[in-house]
Amino acid sequence: MRSIFNDIPSKKWIMDNELVFAILDIYPASEGHTLFIPKREIKTFFEINNGELKAVKDLINQRKNEILNQDNSVEGFNILINNGAIAGQTVFHLHFHLIPRRKNDSSQENFFSNLGKARS
Repeated sequence: MRSIFNDIPSKKWIMDNELVFAILDIYPASEGHTLFIPKREIKTFFEINNGELKAVKDLINQRKNEILNQDNSVEGFNILINNGAIAGQTVFHLHFHLIPRRKNDSSQENFFSNLGKARS
């Protein structure tokens, strides 16, 4: 089954490499919330190969550095993956969330609140 991520035009990507692309989350938990999506359609983390995993890690690190260079209020990050509907996965194409965290933010609350929006 084709996922909605396959229909995102490359002009909407904020970065990519040979195996992965990144977009800003449409329901961000915080400013800069980014999704990293393997170009090969796979459902869960348990299907990713080592090359794809390294490609994801490389882009996550690149994006983390961009965010830190642009916003000195960011003090940490959440990196999240949801595997399976019961775990909150709403799009069944593996994707990683990079969520910048700032002191006294509500990112965690926003993330779980926005899961409901994504399901609608």
